[in-house]
Amino acid sequence: MKSSFKISALILAFAGLSFGAKAQTATTKSSTSSNGIILSIGVDAGLPTGSSFKNAYDWNLGGSVQADIPVISNSLYVTVNAGYDNIFGKNNVDGLGVDATNIQLLPVKAGLKYFIVPHFYVQGEAGASFLLNKSSLAADKTAAFVYAPQLGYQFPLGGKSYLDAGVRYEGNSSFYNGSGNDVKFNFVGLRVAYAFSTK
Repeated sequence: MKSSFKISALILAFAGLSFGAKAQTATTKSSTSSNGIILSIGVDAGLPTGSSFKNAYDWNLGGSVQADIPVISNSLYVTVNAGYDNIFGKNNVDGLGVDATNIQLLPVKAGLKYFIVPHFYVQGEAGASFLLNKSSLAADKTAAFVYAPQLGYQFPLGGKSYLDAGVRYEGNSSFYNGSGNDVKFNFVGLRVAYAFSTK
């Protein structure tokens, strides 16, 4: 059942990208973005990295909101992003009859988004990731440093609307002290968001 849910989520993501590509070919506008603040709300999904983390966890699903504040018109933006990620634990990890507890993270990040060419951008963000279920994971810390380099494309949907699709690596410092547990909750993520300009 988990596999079919993963496949369904990927199909929805690719359907969204396909829709955005069709909308882009239909529009005649050549502007990269907007002179106003761009707000977006998106769906986030990802796959764990690192052997220890991948061993106990399958994938993550969540959502995020983001504001892109223009610094240089149609080129450079300051970003502010807040979201929620649920990382699903595997059942019967290593055949030991132990189920991994889901991880619930609330990342808050800020950074820069730069359009290299119209519609295609690089983005880098950093901030804090808050562990919402610290006690059930026996973690030592509630917050950890988070960083997220990203590549993305902004598909025009017409008017002041866009489909913003990006792939990122999201890394966290450890929520545990000492060498007892050095697992870091890092993943490769996909964000597909509806974005609109406020101006």
